[in-house]
Amino acid sequence: MDSDTLLARITDYASRPNPYPLYAELREAGPVVWQAGGNCLIGGYHQIAALLHDPRMSADPRTRGEMTHKPPFLRLDDPEHHRLRTLTMRPFGPPHSPRRVDSMRGEIGRITEELTETFEAGRQIDLVDDFAYPLPVAVICRLLGVPHEDEPLFRAWSDAIVASADVRPDQDTTDTDKAGDQARIEMGGYLVNLAEQRRGKPGDDMLSAFANELDPALRLTQEELAETAVLLLIAGHETTVNLITNGVLTLLRQPEQQDRLRREPELLPRAVEELLRYEPPVHMRERIPHADMEVAGTRIPAGTSVILVFGSGNRDPRRFPDPDRFDPTRADNQHFGFGSGIHVCFGAPLARIEAYTALGALLPRLATAQLVQDPPPYRQNAMLRGPRHLPIQL
Repeated sequence: MDSDTLLARITDYASRPNPYPLYAELREAGPVVWQAGGNCLIGGYHQIAALLHDPRMSADPRTRGEMTHKPPFLRLDDPEHHRLRTLTMRPFGPPHSPRRVDSMRGEIGRITEELTETFEAGRQIDLVDDFAYPLPVAVICRLLGVPHEDEPLFRAWSDAIVASADVRPDQDTTDTDKAGDQARIEMGGYLVNLAEQRRGKPGDDMLSAFANELDPALRLTQEELAETAVLLLIAGHETTVNLITNGVLTLLRQPEQQDRLRREPELLPRAVEELLRYEPPVHMRERIPHADMEVAGTRIPAGTSVILVFGSGNRDPRRFPDPDRFDPTRADNQHFGFGSGIHVCFGAPLARIEAYTALGALLPRLATAQLVQDPPPYRQNAMLRGPRHLPIQL
């Protein structure tokens, strides 16, 4: 098949259960693979790593005139990205001492226990709806200070926003983009209103911390607060849902590795890192060069949409020995599960705690569990790849 159709084939829903053969084709086609739409794909580990750390590469869609309003700081460049990221991280605690995240360990354990205590032998569950989705949503809502009864509001908003953020070549995205913008406005308005209610009477939550910042130089504007709170709520659960679900699916497919982790639970942290490499929650990101640049001898003009395919880099045999094997003892595992460079996910410590806790609680129950459907139905999103449902017979 032609390499200039690779992005269309990767994002085709039929490829969602197993995009890895296409990633191998991408790596063989060359360091830089041009697509029919004028953008290019990069799937080699070393090229991706270099570009994620290259200041000439922009994350801001306004670099090529795609967006007129200011995006959330996830899509901004320094120095504005650094300013907003620093202000957002302040409520998490001092650098290298994430006290707020550490304080959530007990809460995460309690929520996990509440969810799993209904998992009785003989019952069929949907791991996504019954566990992998409600756990991180409850955790991020506790951190932000969103009332428990309002948690269901966020599913439709999140679905619309995530759909608008997907990589979709050669499709009319007007309706999807409008729905995403409307959901972002509604969710942002709700969260800003919640923060305003805490002004002068703060609780122990992040919205209170944002609303009651005393130093004007460290205070978010209302627009920044809306964008940041929406970003935190979505990023705080979407990727973790995929990490837990992909992890359980991998372990159910590999019972010998399940058995090993039950015998050697001390391997669980390393197994989570391997899951982040082997079945990452985020498969690709877009970057746009500010100026003409060269990658592996290929000139990439300024303004080109460059798709960095993390899922391919994570399985590059030039970086990882036997990359298509899930190995919970793998050492030197510098994966792209949380990105890299200035935009590396600052919620990674929280996601790791949730994944360790979740898989540790589920492992005893998986010993006699069976997949009801394999492959399961996947989400539409090719960038944030994971099962939409994962039916399991306990």
